[in-house]
Amino acid sequence: MCGIVGYIGQNDTKEILLKGLEKLEYRGYDSAGIAVQNEDGVHTFKVKGRIAALRQAVDENVYAPMGIGHTRWATHGAPSEENAHPHQSASGRFSLVHNGVIENYNELREEYLQDVPLKSDTDTEIIVQLIEKLHEKHKDVTEAFRQTVRLLKGSYAVAVMDRDNPDVILVAKNKSPLLVGLGDGFNVVASDSMAMLQVTNRFVELLDQEIVIVKRNAIRIQKLDGTPVEREHFIAEIDADDIEKGTYPHFMLKEIDEQPFVIRKIIQEYQGDNDDIKLESDIRQAMLDADRVYIIACGTSYHAGLVGKQMIEKLAKIPVEVHVASEFSYNMPLLSEKPLFIFISQSGETADSRAVLVQVKEMGYPALTITNVPGSTLSREADYTLHLHAGPEIAVASTKAYTAQMAVLAILAVDTARAKGYELDFDPMKELAIVANAIEALCDQKDVMEGIAKDYLSTTRNCFFIGRGIDYYVGLEGALKLKEISYIQTEGFPGGELKHGTIALIEEGTPVIALATQENVNYPIRSNVQEVVSRGANACIISMKGLDQTDDTLVVPEVHDLLTPLVSVIPLQLIAYYAALHRDCDVDKPRNLAKSVTVE
Repeated sequence: MCGIVGYIGQNDTKEILLKGLEKLEYRGYDSAGIAVQNEDGVHTFKVKGRIAALRQAVDENVYAPMGIGHTRWATHGAPSEENAHPHQSASGRFSLVHNGVIENYNELREEYLQDVPLKSDTDTEIIVQLIEKLHEKHKDVTEAFRQTVRLLKGSYAVAVMDRDNPDVILVAKNKSPLLVGLGDGFNVVASDSMAMLQVTNRFVELLDQEIVIVKRNAIRIQKLDGTPVEREHFIAEIDADDIEKGTYPHFMLKEIDEQPFVIRKIIQEYQGDNDDIKLESDIRQAMLDADRVYIIACGTSYHAGLVGKQMIEKLAKIPVEVHVASEFSYNMPLLSEKPLFIFISQSGETADSRAVLVQVKEMGYPALTITNVPGSTLSREADYTLHLHAGPEIAVASTKAYTAQMAVLAILAVDTARAKGYELDFDPMKELAIVANAIEALCDQKDVMEGIAKDYLSTTRNCFFIGRGIDYYVGLEGALKLKEISYIQTEGFPGGELKHGTIALIEEGTPVIALATQENVNYPIRSNVQEVVSRGANACIISMKGLDQTDDTLVVPEVHDLLTPLVSVIPLQLIAYYAALHRDCDVDKPRNLAKSVTVE
């Protein structure tokens, strides 16, 4: 959600800001804007809509060596030019961009800003007006900024320019991600390093409740009490080519095709010299010490966690609970004596999961993060991290991160089982290599998946996914993929639950996609299919080779039964993609959704 960019240096900043915002489009947004500053003052350009429209609105004749920019995903106030960032203070002196949610903005307005006319409906404008109000008292910009930040409750990442001080950008963060990038004769600010890889790969991570004074040739990090902070920079290990579509029409299709390579990369990263598993001993010991594992996640990552539960329980014999982060945070269940918490997040910045992590750390329990972004908030604040090695995922609908999460969870489950002395007939690296080949074979059958999408989903308003056991979890993910990018009302159900209510919704022509990859429930799920067919459903059966029957719609290659979700989800991803494509939906940026959910 929302993206921030900033630049202070010697070059014209307009194109740098616009390109940076384009790299942040994947996060989801509904309006955008930039403010640039030169000797003539501040020039602000804002639009409701896409960066392409903002490009048209920007005056090419304005040369400015510093500026800030923003993509907004509406929370307070509807998408509009007035509510778009940057926001200005009443006098126009201060310009500000903000990610996050200020929980006490109404209280701040009532206490400090009753005499200030507001131009927007946002919580963000309260911040910039408050800076100006406190500057009247303190007469020092940095101190006014510091005092403002101290008053804020909630999540924020902010960047501020001062019209009367053209040599500095002030930034601060709490709960929302923000980085400072280092250059030669310039420095930058960004929500995500991808936004500024065009100019630098050297970044400094910021911690909560820190402020940074960013100048052309230096940065100064301070705690809110003014204490200086020294912190080394890191190199962003992202290939700029990885965040380009290349010859693909959409990032989603590119990322689906990348999944075989991701699985092989995971094998390479986690395989030891003697074909053992290369894993930190502290992580192994944390698993051995746990009497119960609590997996905390949201959305697609939650679905991966459900599959991970099966893997850990069946192989390592440790009880596992899987919880939706946004529910767990406010309704924590009774915990075991020695719990281990595993947080699964593609971005490592998921606000709901971080809220749980903060609670868990306060209680003194160990935490492991499985994420695609090393150095992210969840990675940095947990005790341990397992990296997905999936490369940047740009499309809002997650594909390769999901399969990577399940692959890493399988490796963790096997490593724990071996450490506990269990004899296994399961070599994860060998089996994952078979999976990679199977995914590749399915990705080569795009015409088949497109045909299924046309036959079953071209005109429907509803669809159901059914499965049993681990197939049910994959059905949940398939339903999520379809609904989030095609806008078809879709639900996933255990096959046996249909007759307990949902079958009432089946009518003539209703598409029902059934998964049949598990031998022990092969006949029961087919019985469920017959139940819906007898009531008029248009059934599509996706089975695994060896369990297939003559009339099955698609047969996927055979893999180990615990790893079938990595393979059976591929056709569901492609079917969703083509359904959305043929319904003229924005595949990579579906409406109302954001890639990185950094607010609760």
